[in-house]
Amino acid sequence: MFAHATLPLEPAKVLQRLALGIEYHGNGFCGWQSQPSGCAVQDHLERALRLFVGSPLSVVCAGRTDTGVHGLAQVVHLDTEIDRDERAWVRGTNANLPPTIRVLWAKNVPMDFHARFSARSRTYHYLLLNDPTASALMAGLVGWFHAPLDLCAMREVAKMLVGEHDFSAFRAAECQAKTPVKSLYEVDVSSLVVGGTNPQRFIKFSFRGNAFLHHMIRNIVGSLIYVGAGRHSRDDFETIFESRDRTRAAPTFAPDGLYLAAIEYDQLFSLPVVAGRVPFFV
Repeated sequence: MFAHATLPLEPAKVLQRLALGIEYHGNGFCGWQSQPSGCAVQDHLERALRLFVGSPLSVVCAGRTDTGVHGLAQVVHLDTEIDRDERAWVRGTNANLPPTIRVLWAKNVPMDFHARFSARSRTYHYLLLNDPTASALMAGLVGWFHAPLDLCAMREVAKMLVGEHDFSAFRAAECQAKTPVKSLYEVDVSSLVVGGTNPQRFIKFSFRGNAFLHHMIRNIVGSLIYVGAGRHSRDDFETIFESRDRTRAAPTFAPDGLYLAAIEYDQLFSLPVVAGRVPFFV
């Protein structure tokens, strides 16, 4: 009798969760969320991952962004049995991405990490050029308003937004959120003047909160600009906010200057912190 030779068993594949930090220029994409036409940032990222590993991978993001909105620190997670070095995930994926999307870092995380539900807060910046003439070189990167704006007036009314509120007055009609009640932890309005003989003034609106409604920031920015331009008073803004009536607020402002700037997680996940790499006024 001859013993049957036994082949060595292959090591069992272990499912692991990976987090990625993503930066992207929002122009040229139809927002973050995957679309049938394949025009979204998510579509390009998942296509690049598939080319890198040779099999389909799907990602879950921390926060969806609309067409024209930029990502400085988007975070996604994916589950895979493929074992690659963290640096290889960055280089290999970037090799298959268009130049306006980049993976900044990759990190193995526990299976209970969730890019969306583990996030403690999200921070958005809106960058506005406040100048008589729009910029050609910064087109798509900043919003623009031609008339002088009262920074102090905008700062004063912005204080009303801090805390837990019903933000229905700044909610898009197509918003699918279960509730219009959200918490804003910080709201700030600041300015910077740059240039010598022909200076330009930039205004940055910053918002940090637990979550945001569809078009909420762009609607708030539009209403703050109405206050800064003298079209609405402080009392007008307060009345509109408390009315919860979207039709009474200012029009939705352009997406050009809106940036998803930071996602905050518990330190136990040890995710890399990457400062937003905007080439001006951050």
